[in-house]
Amino acid sequence: MAFLIRCIRRVIFLAALAAPALAAVAPIDIEVDARQSARGIQTAHLSIPANPGPLTLRYPQWIPGNHRPSGPINSLSGLQVTAAGKPVAWQRDPVDMFAFHVEVPAGAASIEISFDLLAVAGAQAPTSDRKATNSLLVLQWNRVLLYPAGVPSDELSYRARLRLPEGWQHATSLLGTSTADGVIAFAPVSLTELIDAPVLAGRHFRALELGGKPAVRLNIAADSDAALALMPQAEQGFRQLVSEARALFGATHYRQYHFLLSLTDQADSSGLEHHESSDNWVAERSLVDPEAFRAMASLLPHEYAHSWNGKYRRPVGIAQPDYHATVQPDLLWVYEGLTEYLQEVLAARSGLFSRRDYQDDWAYSAAEMDLHRGREWRPLQDTARAVQTMRGQPQDWLSRRRGVDYYTEGALLWLEADVLIRQLSHGKRSLDDFCRRFHGGTDSDPRVLSYDFEDVVEALNAVQPYDWSSFWRERVSRTRAGAPLEGIEAGGWRLVYTTEPTAMQKAYDASGKRIDMRHSLGFALAEEDATIADIIPGSAADRAGLAPGSVLVAVNGRKWSKALLDDALRASESAPVSIDLLVQSDDVFSTVSLQHQGGARYPRLERVESKRDVLGEIARPLAGKSR
Repeated sequence: MAFLIRCIRRVIFLAALAAPALAAVAPIDIEVDARQSARGIQTAHLSIPANPGPLTLRYPQWIPGNHRPSGPINSLSGLQVTAAGKPVAWQRDPVDMFAFHVEVPAGAASIEISFDLLAVAGAQAPTSDRKATNSLLVLQWNRVLLYPAGVPSDELSYRARLRLPEGWQHATSLLGTSTADGVIAFAPVSLTELIDAPVLAGRHFRALELGGKPAVRLNIAADSDAALALMPQAEQGFRQLVSEARALFGATHYRQYHFLLSLTDQADSSGLEHHESSDNWVAERSLVDPEAFRAMASLLPHEYAHSWNGKYRRPVGIAQPDYHATVQPDLLWVYEGLTEYLQEVLAARSGLFSRRDYQDDWAYSAAEMDLHRGREWRPLQDTARAVQTMRGQPQDWLSRRRGVDYYTEGALLWLEADVLIRQLSHGKRSLDDFCRRFHGGTDSDPRVLSYDFEDVVEALNAVQPYDWSSFWRERVSRTRAGAPLEGIEAGGWRLVYTTEPTAMQKAYDASGKRIDMRHSLGFALAEEDATIADIIPGSAADRAGLAPGSVLVAVNGRKWSKALLDDALRASESAPVSIDLLVQSDDVFSTVSLQHQGGARYPRLERVESKRDVLGEIARPLAGKSR
């Protein structure tokens, strides 16, 4: 009964938010010309059915998956509104910068809108926001449209058309496409579905069927033909990923699924989930170079798992009726934390991670969280609630502030929950059963089934009776010094530090173009310009007074190099040493002395033979096993 009451309350709540102020009488037409994307220009034309009188148009602000108001409103340029060929004045709302007011003239049945979306092109483009290079692009529909205010996105219909550079191929989860005169036309869909279905296009393009029912396809656009080749480990792993996800969840909630994979060195690695696709950006040689592949191997499992956890099952505070309603992100430790956990599991079960990579990735994550000393004042719940102030922030003083820790620390907590279920049930049940119960059910087309905290607790108790409410409330609200290592330790392993980096550490450092000495000297260094990225509280760098943003010039009187830093660390393995660093901060040069003993320190997991290897059990493949 309690569950039914909560469902009714959520329906009433969402219905109140979604009360329509304007009825859409016909599909909205949108055509996007993306042929100048490499220059940083995309042009949009819309025709919106409208009745005479006042009309408010909104630019999408809260973009699903970003968990913050990230719509690039400042990139909108050249906005023109007309009706029957005559200009119509528009005015931005004085409070809401994402809203525009127009007065539809008498006798008009629609208004026509045109604008450009501008992006900084070439070397000056922010690498975290690049959506196009000279050889590929991803069209995100939320960037190139406006929508009438007051109507839920499910009730607005859009009929989209797209122009691409000549000869480019494309892929999207949108159905019913046709091409004529260089224009790709898509069947009418709701605004919800349109924004949830980006288009990948490129000059160098490859599509690979991965199997599955419904079918799953890997679509790749790259900055070169050479990058399109797949190592056997990658191709087999992606195919097995589809099988392992089906075995884990027991059902799918998509009509088809498209991995959209951009291979380029002109943008940062990133991923954005959608219900029937995912938008993934990784280094150009990620599929042909083993080290680069190791650094991205868990990205596709993460975004794929979101089709179940985040898109199909969605926290009630995130399941909003349009792109203006403020997201309430308290349950991101489920939305993202559980998905972060599942990426480790699926990467190991599918062979995208070797068993050693799986162990080393857990070590890396655990040690990373151990560095975030901001945990002493800031609970995990606050990193979720304050997400809109944290995403995209610089790394300076990250360890003191904490970052989006609901990802990685959330994963460590879900590992603890999985180990606990396995132990309490004597190996008969696991978090797999929770995923199947909570995210699986029966096959369906895309839809949203929202949940709250009590629903999560109820489903966990159905799998394994326990005081899950107290378990989660205590863990997400506590403050303490150390990372939550209980899951790793109960799972038969311990976090240790050695003088040699693991292959996973090397891959992440190469991918991030950094030198990571946070566990020894207490700072990380940008490989390209020697800028110091963060200072770990209580470390040698912290005691010496180093600050993030300063630039390393010399080590012990010689022009700096990684080799010199490594030599200094080796000298400290058996006795304390003083390492003199010449650094530049603004226009001031100064020498600081770091006192250190213990050599280099890099995390890895060490087996505790007296305990059952639950961590290893979790990594065993499910596909093909009878249940």
